[in-house]
Amino acid sequence: MAQKLHQPIRMCVVCRERFAQSTLIRLQCREGSLEPYGGDGRSFYLCLACVEHKKTSGQLARQCKSGATVVLMNRLKEIIVNDG
Repeated sequence: MAQKLHQPIRMCVVCRERFAQSTLIRLQCREGSLEPYGGDGRSFYLCLACVEHKKTSGQLARQCKSGATVVLMNRLKEIIVNDG
């Protein structure tokens, strides 16, 4: 009998839906700036469907404790283009 391998499930901070960890974008805030996850510290996940969602900028500002929503959204797009 084949054994099922466990696949980690994580939640998108915008839509609160649960997805396989491998399908999400893992981000973190360092000194108020949005960065791809660097391997240490707190992180959060964003699903690809929520990248353009209207609530995303506010949720990123909340995660990064910053009011610069336009800057955070521009940085998110840079991260997706460069790392995706």
